[in-house]
Amino acid sequence: MNSGKSSHTIVDLLVLILIAGCAKIASPTGGPKDLDPPEIVKSNPVNGVTNFKGDKIVITFNEFVILDKINEKFMVSPPMKKKPQISLKGKSVIIEYDEKLKDSTTYTFYFQDAIRDLNESNPIDNYQFVFSTGPVVDSLSVTGNVYNGFSLDPPEEALVLLYRELEDTAVIKQLPAYISRVDKKGYFRIDNIKEGVYRLYALKDADNSKNFNLADEEFAFMNTPIEITAENNFLPIVKDTVKVKKPLTKEQKEIADTVIKKGEYQLILYKPEKKLHYLTSSPRSLQYKLVYTLSLPPDSLGFNFSIPGSDTNSYFIEHSKENDTIQIWLTDSTLYSKPQISSLVWYPFTDSTGNIILKQDTILMRFIIPRATRARVKPAAFKVNTPFTAGALIPGQQILIKSQTPLRAPDTSKIRLYQIVDSIKIKTPFTIEKDKKNSCTLILSAKLIQGKTYLFIADSTAFGNIYGQQADSTGSKFVVRNNDTFGKLTLNINNYEGNRIIQLLTNEEKLVRETKMDKDGKIIFPLLNQGTYKLRVIYDINNDGKWTTGDFASGRQPEPVSFLPKRILIKENWELDEDWDIGEKNIKKFKIEPTKRPGR
Repeated sequence: MNSGKSSHTIVDLLVLILIAGCAKIASPTGGPKDLDPPEIVKSNPVNGVTNFKGDKIVITFNEFVILDKINEKFMVSPPMKKKPQISLKGKSVIIEYDEKLKDSTTYTFYFQDAIRDLNESNPIDNYQFVFSTGPVVDSLSVTGNVYNGFSLDPPEEALVLLYRELEDTAVIKQLPAYISRVDKKGYFRIDNIKEGVYRLYALKDADNSKNFNLADEEFAFMNTPIEITAENNFLPIVKDTVKVKKPLTKEQKEIADTVIKKGEYQLILYKPEKKLHYLTSSPRSLQYKLVYTLSLPPDSLGFNFSIPGSDTNSYFIEHSKENDTIQIWLTDSTLYSKPQISSLVWYPFTDSTGNIILKQDTILMRFIIPRATRARVKPAAFKVNTPFTAGALIPGQQILIKSQTPLRAPDTSKIRLYQIVDSIKIKTPFTIEKDKKNSCTLILSAKLIQGKTYLFIADSTAFGNIYGQQADSTGSKFVVRNNDTFGKLTLNINNYEGNRIIQLLTNEEKLVRETKMDKDGKIIFPLLNQGTYKLRVIYDINNDGKWTTGDFASGRQPEPVSFLPKRILIKENWELDEDWDIGEKNIKKFKIEPTKRPGR
């Protein structure tokens, strides 16, 4: 009996081991990740077919696929009035359309990377299906690059349009003969083009119309037509079978990201300047604040305001620098306590005939005071902002005290400014006056010494606004920085005749300072904080002191710009000289290289 039990136990153990081994074999525990995109098994018709008259295309893959953002990525060239319907059935992508095809025309269906495998979402990059309704497939191509006119960065989304019609109105009223999208680096290539002379444009299409029909759409154009010939624009004919490239490895992608394809044509994208006069907005964000903004400065026609039935002493008006915005501060509580105020505004307006007239509008300005709730909500405290809280001032820096609402005259008896010497406070004389152009700003003046430490104290109610709100007490210790805590940059600008604007930018391309020049020479940027900077030159062709955008109607391209082809590193107590040849326009390519001449 014992031996029988032993034999049964051994058999049971062997069965368990066998099951465990089989289970291990049957359940995969990992392995290399699938990086292969789906492969095309067949298509009906074959890619590159000629004399095609059908209304349906079926492309079959070796695995199940998905369509990623197909409505955004799929394009037809030349465009169809109604986009084809794309669907999935089994392992096939089906394209159907009911529009009559043009005779002897090569059609290209661009999928970009929309077709992906189901499991890992591996894409087929830049997949195109091509056919011709005539005896041959057109095999020419055009390439180029699209850049933003001011930053020279590639646009996030832009179409490239190719027109057979050479009239300027074609891009406004008609669909293009060929169309494509730029890639993330601004490069484009349009394939399967017929030999001929064309107009080339780029567009950020705001309304999906495929033409330049809105005044505020970003646009780019070539001043002269381009000629596409077999001598310099040949593209091999598409074969029946499509060879799909495997996705790049991480290392290959990093290398590819640093490479920018250079096309034959360069298109500079710009946003057209506004030409129509109208009132853009009229908010009442605070009960005692009314704001009216115009699309353009009013010039000689003026920009005026009144409140019928109210005394002009019950409010005051402040104008923006360009005079395209007026800000009204209501000072009479019986007026600003009203939930709605009827106002009159006179401003320039472009009528339906294109004439600029002085228009009068009655605008109802509403402000509803929030209802009180059971829970007590503490009202927002009135605050003033000073540069002292940063802990340091730049030598010569204007000291501005600001608030969100108009400030009353400060009580200077409750404000002290001390110089701290060996823990001893020494009173420093100062004055405070109102900014004549901005009622929300005060200007503090005092003789401050570099390298010295100061203490600013304002007691409660020292500052307040004209509506009776008072600021809490505040105190800040700060130092006026020495010159040796800054860096200095000297630029030697050469190789250009004409006006130019030299801009010093942060590494994120925010403006730090700028200098206008009318000839080659030397400029100095002193008192720079430690950090990395970029430099941009604006070729100020019309000498208006600013960058000027393009204008298609007059054939004016946006004013060119260029960037110094490297970043500038500024250190404390560091002086740097840099030569800059600005002879070549619309250049932006940064390289990392050691500084040629040492700083001091």
